[in-house]
Amino acid sequence: MTGRPVPDRPAPELFTWEFASDPYPAYAWLREHAPVHRTTLPSGVEAWLVTRYADARQALADQRLSKNPAHHDEPAHARGRTGIPGERKAELMTHLLNIDPPDHTRLRRLVSKAFTPRRVAEFAPRVQELADDLIDRFAATGSADLIHEFAFPLPIYAICDLLGVPREDQDDFRDWAGMMIRHGNQAAGGRRPSSDEGGGGRRAGGSRGGVARSVKKMRGYLADLIHRKRAALPAEPGPGEDLISGLIRASDHGEHLTENEAAAMAFILLFAGFETTVNLIGNGTYALLTHPEERARLQASLAVGERGLLETGVEELLRYDGPVELATWRFATEALTIGGQDIAPGDPVLVVLAAADRDPERFTDPDTLDLSRRDSQHLGYGHGIHYCLGAPLARLEGQTALATLLTRLPDLALAADPAELRWRGGLIMRGLRTLPVTFTPVPPPPGNDPSPMQT
Repeated sequence: MTGRPVPDRPAPELFTWEFASDPYPAYAWLREHAPVHRTTLPSGVEAWLVTRYADARQALADQRLSKNPAHHDEPAHARGRTGIPGERKAELMTHLLNIDPPDHTRLRRLVSKAFTPRRVAEFAPRVQELADDLIDRFAATGSADLIHEFAFPLPIYAICDLLGVPREDQDDFRDWAGMMIRHGNQAAGGRRPSSDEGGGGRRAGGSRGGVARSVKKMRGYLADLIHRKRAALPAEPGPGEDLISGLIRASDHGEHLTENEAAAMAFILLFAGFETTVNLIGNGTYALLTHPEERARLQASLAVGERGLLETGVEELLRYDGPVELATWRFATEALTIGGQDIAPGDPVLVVLAAADRDPERFTDPDTLDLSRRDSQHLGYGHGIHYCLGAPLARLEGQTALATLLTRLPDLALAADPAELRWRGGLIMRGLRTLPVTFTPVPPPPGNDPSPMQT
């Protein structure tokens, strides 16, 4: 096996709660000394971590790295620990994160119509309505937890609307999603819980069990919803037809989606389509609150009706401390070399987006937040054929959320010492558990009865 000389000091400890608070120094060490690094995850799965930008970009587009878990040469103790808990038993495996061409090409083409620039632009007023309604709920109190009261519900309600989940059922989805966001990343092989986090001795199986139960409930609901929508589907699509109805109607050269494919697609769009945006809003707001000069620049720009800095700023926030820390699982289908390191067939490969996007070989002053950075070809939404399908919607939600917060609550301030904040212990996603803030109370408009579920 080829590789670089072993450095004088050992690699930093990874996947601890301390590491979760600030992984960037450890990633800098890996980029310099072990850019393609084999490690044992807390779940017991062994995987390669790819940390340099050039190597990461290559790996993300390399078709010898399959998304299909069937290619994982996994030992018995690791079996089933590389995906979303419960998706196999719930027959939800045939989604975009688990398949390769030609099935990936077919399914992605069918669903991509929902995320065209035109469709996303048409959805913008609803996203703005949700952002305003959610802020109305806490604006008069002078304090809030922006994760639970704003960043979390906004994308849940938005993706439910896009999918066509009835308003009266959306709180159930919020509950199921809450279980996933609390435990899904640990269940997928994330941080080792420390005793002061209340996790001493906690086994991964408990987290996986809770997520699997939520996945099972969601699968049952989606099957029933697909059945009901199919029975009531009009002969011709109406304007703004919801995505589940579109999936039922869709065909590709005469080949219709199976019910399992439609349910799996709806499931993964919900699962992958909300937590990334929760973290984009949460991480982005936190970065602005801890970089007051950049936050002031953005507020001044918004005050005069300019959006250029908001657009480049969201891209920079995605690069600087993005919502997805590691790209989802890939498995070598044959022997290959990444960054001078030999990878054996069946080996799992995890591309560390957070490390690649801070690579000084690619970005000038990568540890500096600069909202006006123009050359920001970050990997936050991936690269290649698996580039995030929902990126346009996530960008819209991120821009709308940040602009609305900074405009309506101009003196927003962090209400905790940054050292006291806790990050969710995950492997794939990176996001805060809570984000307490204070601001000058703002009474709601007269006669306003905010209710995102009913508007």
